[in-house]
Amino acid sequence: MKVLLTGSDGVLGNNLVRKLIEHNYAVRVLIQTGKTAPLLDGLNIEKEYGDILVKDDLKRAVLGCDVIIHAAAMTDTWPCRHESYWKVNVDGTINMIEASREAGIKRFLDIGTANSFGPGNKQNPGTELSGYSAGKYGVDYISSKYEAHKIVLAEVEKGFDAVILNPTFMIGPYDAKPSSGAMILAVNSGKVPGYPAGGRNFVYVKDVAQAIVNAIELGKTGESYILGNENLNYKEIFTKMADTLGVKAPRRALPRFATLSYGAFMSFAATIFRFSPKVSYPLALISTEEHFYDASKARTELNMPQTPIETALDDAVSWFRQNGYL
Repeated sequence: MKVLLTGSDGVLGNNLVRKLIEHNYAVRVLIQTGKTAPLLDGLNIEKEYGDILVKDDLKRAVLGCDVIIHAAAMTDTWPCRHESYWKVNVDGTINMIEASREAGIKRFLDIGTANSFGPGNKQNPGTELSGYSAGKYGVDYISSKYEAHKIVLAEVEKGFDAVILNPTFMIGPYDAKPSSGAMILAVNSGKVPGYPAGGRNFVYVKDVAQAIVNAIELGKTGESYILGNENLNYKEIFTKMADTLGVKAPRRALPRFATLSYGAFMSFAATIFRFSPKVSYPLALISTEEHFYDASKARTELNMPQTPIETALDDAVSWFRQNGYL
């Protein structure tokens, strides 16, 4: 069975390619025109170059494939609002669906985000039944991914075989950008002054990759699955990161007012001086709230592993060390 994967050069994509190969799938990856994906060099895969916004590229890419895993997305959070998010995340998904329909693809797996569901607290975490609530942040990345989520579900109503996988905050190796690993590097360099009041759900990226591979056979058409693991506040996760790195953990609790004020100042400065801030006001606001989720459905229906976050951190830190990030 041949699988086409978009977004193969990110932290999830790199791990997912390797997991697909491990499970004996023939793998073709779509790499954006003009980009390179050096971490994929030497792997037993087909490389196709194109753009998810160019329909002719997609017609060529899907030819001969049985399954599409659509992971390509624009995941930046600055600027908070821009039409590019909607073009890539919404129009790109529509184009992938149309190309899949025309090619008679057997199954379409869309990689969304857990933000498409309302979060909860540790006692009552969010599930796939929790209504969307993240629109209040004014972040087009989140809003556009939710719109794409709804579009996929609407296509299912028309007879399209699709499953949506919604990862939480992924940690692990091959984070070349780095994306989620930026938090680890910040703790290592002592650039985290303290911990904000909120928290989120963390998951080993290899567990996410395994759940997606399992979904090819086990996922139920029209269903969404939150792919997560441990709900940790920022004090807990920063302490685990510091222990893995062998450095001191941030010890100061950051008041909500101070966190939001800093985010507002950085958003203002970034707008005036045209740079990308590490923390914007929406991200500061998110960091003061609990974004906890329950991944029971994925564990039950997709046999998703639940590797301890300490293992995920060990793997991520080892990869960063081996590749000169630390």
